[in-house]
Amino acid sequence: MSDHTPNRLERQLERLSEVPAFARPWFRSVVLRRAVPFAGTAGLDFLQMTRHQVEIGIKNEKKVQNHIGGIHASAMNLLAETATGMVVGMNVRDDCVPLAKELKMAFKKRATGALRAVATLSDAQRALMQASDKGEVTVPVTVTDEVGVNPVECEFVWAWIPAGPRKPVP
Repeated sequence: MSDHTPNRLERQLERLSEVPAFARPWFRSVVLRRAVPFAGTAGLDFLQMTRHQVEIGIKNEKKVQNHIGGIHASAMNLLAETATGMVVGMNVRDDCVPLAKELKMAFKKRATGALRAVATLSDAQRALMQASDKGEVTVPVTVTDEVGVNPVECEFVWAWIPAGPRKPVP
């Protein structure tokens, strides 16, 4: 895919190349938290973002904790959904809009400390997104806690559709 033309999100992130490498993750998180306010509210950290893979972290802080001091199920969902949505967002054409269509999340073990979610797209999935003005992909995501445990198993189905004008609701 060497003839890839960067989409709007990728072009915005490329602007960060002028920031010193050590500060890029922090600046990237600030920019994306402003673009996705709920991610900012939860304090998501955008650790790595490429067309192939997105990695996002969340610290176990009071604002995202459940009643037993772990990261709340809703915050885990936000983390995984944001990682999958961002990897789709890095690949969707500018004339299309990504939409979350379905999620599956099974809670397997108690999480310890901070969490990281890593979402990936295959080359075939990325090519499909470039070739079609609508479709869907199942995006696998792995969520891992501080001790290497996968507290949840999840996957998200994302669709994309043409970004035409919105029709008024009657």
